[in-house]
Amino acid sequence: MYEDRSGEGEGGHRRPASGRRSASGRRRFLKTVGSTAGLLALAGCGNDGSGGDGTATPAPGSTDGGTDTPAGTVPEPRTYAADELYNIDEWRGTGPLIEDRPDEYTGISMLDLPDLRGELTVYLGGGEGGLYENLMWRIQQTYRDFTVDTRKASSSQLANTIIEEATAGSSPADVFWAIDAGSIGIVAENDATVELPDRVVRSIPDTFHPTDQWVGTMGRARSVPYNTDEFSADDIPNDIMAFPDDDRFDAMGWAPTYGAFQSFVTAMRLLEGEDTTRQWLDGMQQQGIGTYDNELVVANQVASGELGAGFGNHYYSRLVREERPDAPLELAFTQGDAGALINCSGTEIIKGTDNEELAADFIHHLLSIEAQEFLGTRGYEYPLLPSVPPVGDLPRIDELNPPDLNLAELSDLEPTLRLLRETGVL
Repeated sequence: MYEDRSGEGEGGHRRPASGRRSASGRRRFLKTVGSTAGLLALAGCGNDGSGGDGTATPAPGSTDGGTDTPAGTVPEPRTYAADELYNIDEWRGTGPLIEDRPDEYTGISMLDLPDLRGELTVYLGGGEGGLYENLMWRIQQTYRDFTVDTRKASSSQLANTIIEEATAGSSPADVFWAIDAGSIGIVAENDATVELPDRVVRSIPDTFHPTDQWVGTMGRARSVPYNTDEFSADDIPNDIMAFPDDDRFDAMGWAPTYGAFQSFVTAMRLLEGEDTTRQWLDGMQQQGIGTYDNELVVANQVASGELGAGFGNHYYSRLVREERPDAPLELAFTQGDAGALINCSGTEIIKGTDNEELAADFIHHLLSIEAQEFLGTRGYEYPLLPSVPPVGDLPRIDELNPPDLNLAELSDLEPTLRLLRETGVL
């Protein structure tokens, strides 16, 4: 059985009987509905993406929308001006960090994807505090004849369930969407998935669809939050292995019970070997590193000057900056090592589904420019579509230098947990 210790928070417009609308007609229809009827119910939305009173606002006229894009037929990715997209300002989050968004994006707009019609069963592992459910709700509001039946549990529980169901003959799930690549990867490794079409994954870097059995949806980059009153950007080593031997970093913090930290140590163990990882853990403890409950606390302690620097996923510092925009807090990234790990949420089609084409088109919607902008500006994670930048002044996903590592291997946590206990980190 696979154990997940991530700790990361756990209908269709059809053509009228009288004829077909042109693709440009569909674009005008969707954009008009979205802007005049409040299709996405965005008034009063915060970064969690919930509607003003939490209730669905159906789109007037959504019984008729038509498209000239049949299922399985998708144009090549292209560059769009922002005003060519599906009401992009309404998909975005709001707040002081949501500024200077791009004037153009490269990828596929939701307007150019096939209509969704039918019902899918999605096993949802995690969901980032309801953000993923909210995106699925919004997609359903766009397509009158499309519904999603969601089954929620921890990523590891659902991964094990799918493997058991597939072994027994078939799973009720059409799609598995989980917050960590380990859960997604282990389902694929157990021959419980089907290959994703190239049209779905072509715009996403290969790191986040290593086998085409699954594809990443959003990324979480390891980083070094540091206090700018104490350090400059040039002071931060670009090699994770340098920190135990640098006396300047005697006031750092980490959160060892956190799943993101354990994935980072797993990556180090796989890349550097267990002995080197043990030495690194021992060295950091000799430096006097402080232990905290979670990485948001680490980022806050750095911002307050209680710590000079720390280790954590990138978005915790963005959350701190949202509340404290003048905090002396910045991020550094190491290069090509475990400290530069980018883990991701991911999704895949479950073997035996009767809705393979619909499932592929649904996943393509999750990777559309609009959906990536929605998730990136509301959850502060890294969009995996390179043309959609992260919130703030962070480097884009294709400007980072993660290690060459199959993310599915991060599911091998037990040796990591044993090592953390043996070194006294846990």
